[in-house]
Amino acid sequence: MSSAMNPSANPTVLVYRSDLLPASETFVAAQAHALQHYTACFVGLRHIHYGLELDAIERVILTRSDSLSDRLRRRFFLETGIAPRFLQSLHLRHPALLHAHFAIDAAAALPIHRQLHLPFVVTLHGYDATMSYESLRQTAAGRIYLRRKSQLRDQASVFLCVSEHIRRKALARGVPESKLRVLPIGVDLGLFKPDPLRSRSRDPIVLFVGRFVEKKGCTYLIRAMAAVQERFSTVRLLIVGDGPLLDPLREQARQSPANITFLGTQPPAVVRDLMYRASVLAFPSVVASSGDTEGLPIVPCEAQAIGLPIAAFHGPGVEEAVTHETALLVSSGNPEGLAEAIIAILSDAGLAERLATAGRKRAETHFSLATQTARLEDLYAELIAQPNAP
Repeated sequence: MSSAMNPSANPTVLVYRSDLLPASETFVAAQAHALQHYTACFVGLRHIHYGLELDAIERVILTRSDSLSDRLRRRFFLETGIAPRFLQSLHLRHPALLHAHFAIDAAAALPIHRQLHLPFVVTLHGYDATMSYESLRQTAAGRIYLRRKSQLRDQASVFLCVSEHIRRKALARGVPESKLRVLPIGVDLGLFKPDPLRSRSRDPIVLFVGRFVEKKGCTYLIRAMAAVQERFSTVRLLIVGDGPLLDPLREQARQSPANITFLGTQPPAVVRDLMYRASVLAFPSVVASSGDTEGLPIVPCEAQAIGLPIAAFHGPGVEEAVTHETALLVSSGNPEGLAEAIIAILSDAGLAERLATAGRKRAETHFSLATQTARLEDLYAELIAQPNAP
């Protein structure tokens, strides 16, 4: 039951993402559903039919299709902030606070903040603090953000950075230091945990989970797998995800001697099951030509929580998710080094066990979803209680 129907319910937080909700953004849904003292209402401009499932009662969306009229409604709202019925629906939820994920979406949500007069939290995740302005200018949402970025800095109550790397990037881009706080989202340690009843696949599996974009570096992993296959004839690379680079990656895989299977986008439960079966998580993220980098990647945090050894590239964001105790890290963009790291883990059961044990400990210490969400709720309460809060 929503707080609009039950006045004694927890205060409502509007969780804003223009598109509700990309399949890769399980961390946004997980944080919202982990709230104990607030009720999340997901807010967006459209529902993605191929994205994460959200209960209809917990969301408010501006449009329901990609028809021309709905596309025009979204563009009109982005440009003007005018959408009376949409804003009235939000008002009827009696929200206490607005929390937008990604700076580009937060700029689109500024009209909601202004018209409902809510404390405004913005979480910076990665590309929104690192991608070049020239690259952001290539999309309509990016251009709107660039026009409004000064307003956003002034009007947002606080910017939450998922890592120290993102905090430094935001500071360099002019966000006031007093408004910046570092707060990783975290992982459900009860859901992602070692399970002695689960066993690894008899034939070794290397697992990749991520969007098919330049910064995820999947091309380097495909190159690395030829050497891994030469050393372990029965090894398989399972690739989970989707994105604009799907076709070139598939073509690269067809030309590789390695055993590579593309599984497409998979629900979180399937990804977790694959982590139990896999022998290594490969995480070859790089800095993209656009400047886009990882903020705090959630996939290696989940792998650590489950006790899955990791082979990864050094890089911003990645080095705050994992350490040399929980992963074998090699120089960025080096497929030969990545292959050696994967082979080392597959060859040495003792090494794999040490990485797995240290990974679980790191997840418990730094990335507990319950702990991180409690800190977020403390922040919500602090902002709502301020004298100038609505």
